[in-house]
Amino acid sequence: MAKDSVTVLNFRRLCCIVLVFCAWSFISFIYWCHYYGPGYSLYQKMELKQNQINDLLAFPSAWNQLAFSSKPPPKLLKIALFVKKWPHRSQAGGLERHALTLHLALAKRGHELHIFTTSSNSSFPRYPISNLYFHLSKPTAAGYLDQALVWKLFQTQNLTGRPFDVIHTESVGLLHTRSRNQTNLAVTWHGIAYETIHSDIIQELLRSPEEPQGSALTERTMKVIEEVRFFPSYAHHVATSDHVGDVLKRIYMLPDDRVHIILNGVDEDIFKPDIAKGNDFKKKFGVPESRTLVLGMAGRLVKDKGHPLMFEALKQMLKENEAFRQSIVVLVAGNGPWGARYRDLGTNVLVLGPLEQAQLAEFYNAVDIFVNPTLRAQGLDHTLLEAMLSGKPVMATRLASITGSVVVGTEVGYTFSPTITTLKTTLYRVWKDGRGDLKQKGQAARQRGLQLFTATKMAAAYERLFLCISNDEKRGENYCQYQIP
Repeated sequence: MAKDSVTVLNFRRLCCIVLVFCAWSFISFIYWCHYYGPGYSLYQKMELKQNQINDLLAFPSAWNQLAFSSKPPPKLLKIALFVKKWPHRSQAGGLERHALTLHLALAKRGHELHIFTTSSNSSFPRYPISNLYFHLSKPTAAGYLDQALVWKLFQTQNLTGRPFDVIHTESVGLLHTRSRNQTNLAVTWHGIAYETIHSDIIQELLRSPEEPQGSALTERTMKVIEEVRFFPSYAHHVATSDHVGDVLKRIYMLPDDRVHIILNGVDEDIFKPDIAKGNDFKKKFGVPESRTLVLGMAGRLVKDKGHPLMFEALKQMLKENEAFRQSIVVLVAGNGPWGARYRDLGTNVLVLGPLEQAQLAEFYNAVDIFVNPTLRAQGLDHTLLEAMLSGKPVMATRLASITGSVVVGTEVGYTFSPTITTLKTTLYRVWKDGRGDLKQKGQAARQRGLQLFTATKMAAAYERLFLCISNDEKRGENYCQYQIP
């Protein structure tokens, strides 16, 4: 009997301990969610401790989180940009679109922009901006900038009027052999070799038995080693995603105060919700009103953008599920070899070809969700940001830059591993969730986009970085300090 009493007493004590532990865990979880959850940024944590950042160059998170003034800049800079190719109409990749969006915004802010780029035809675009200058040269046989020629053009301009305050290169537009000893230089990386190792692994796993095994992984490892060696030749490094910022510091071993995270941004005046334009777009391209779900994809329709994977997933789903086939339509914007294959899937898939920027804005408004099946773990894809600012949820491959900076939770969209099974499961979940849930996620996606991914946010962050790089303490300039509002 006494033994039973002791047992009951021990059980009660155990229950009390478990109850106390559960209560403590619940309180800790609530505290973590409030202070350290996805909606809580490093900037907010710092705000609790101090009201000023004394050295912006050492700020460890994305500068897009900071609130820079929209007033005219206190100092107008003379900026040199080196970029391999300038965008022409719809024929532009992410790097070129970034160069266009950022530097036009800086020129409109009053800064003097000198752009050193290539041109192989006479139809080079013109802009009604008096402080925007192009220094054109013929590309090399491989399509790159002729380094000797553009450096000579740069040096001539550097001696004309006042010297450049800042030099900016989009990736290796300016090679490291020219960037040495340039302390006022910043390079923006739109893809590094370490990132693409993940892509190489995916490509190898998806390789069919008939295809020969590639040597990409071995070659990529040597490329990483090469980059680790020459990256220090650039004074400052801009990472376009949180993941790349971490890699540059941790793997490439660059000093923290030489690595700065500025997320890509897109023009918020162009990419915004417009139901009427979306409806007009669907009517124009003959999207049946009976279809209850419209999926959208945009970009180059090539293998490394994940289109073989998406094609096979859609092919299987359209064949195996009658209800799915009767209720969905897929709009595909862009060109490439997989366009013809998508057309073979029948009336459920409409291949639209390449679209101009204004048409692309209408395209996003016509879809219920934007899908990016990319296998390339490089940079921060502009299409995801454009869709989010247009008020659309996104669905993307589970790659580090995407999950670390863009699709950070289920409230803004979906992620999937690059396998046909997982992709199909996620597409079916999107279909099951329906337009109601997708609309709610789209609203959350737009809010996140407005907070981080606008051209205004991006340009303001770069402007402050360039002001900081050109900081002259002898003149009392303190652009490397930041007062938290």
